[in-house]
Amino acid sequence: MAISSGGNGDNDEVLSEINITPMVDVMLVLLVVFIITAPLMTNSITVDLPKTEATQQVQKPDKPVVISIDAEGLVYIDKEEVPIQFVEDELVALKGANPEVTLSLNADEAVSYGTVAKIMVIIERAGIDKLSVITQQEIL
Repeated sequence: MAISSGGNGDNDEVLSEINITPMVDVMLVLLVVFIITAPLMTNSITVDLPKTEATQQVQKPDKPVVISIDAEGLVYIDKEEVPIQFVEDELVALKGANPEVTLSLNADEAVSYGTVAKIMVIIERAGIDKLSVITQQEIL
């Protein structure tokens, strides 16, 4: 859009510059308004909570049971060596004592995949469905 300067018509120069200073000023004012009002909008409702008697605290989840397999293929449950044929019996006993038992599986890098797979099948047969496999972050 071209704007002429008016006048006597001798000088028909077209002004093509737009002054953006007022627009920047308005944007800065709006930014300040939003910065001030945004925290007020999240905490706009004040509620006085009723007083009640103390209740039993929610119990924190138990520490997970750690199953470790060392480089030789020996299996440990919480640092106690267990022959692989008795691992399922131990896990069934743990599940019977605590139905919400969680396991952490630590396997040495040198252990064959077959040994780790056997232990995972034993864990599944014992009825334990909360299992985490522990690894170490690789540093590049």
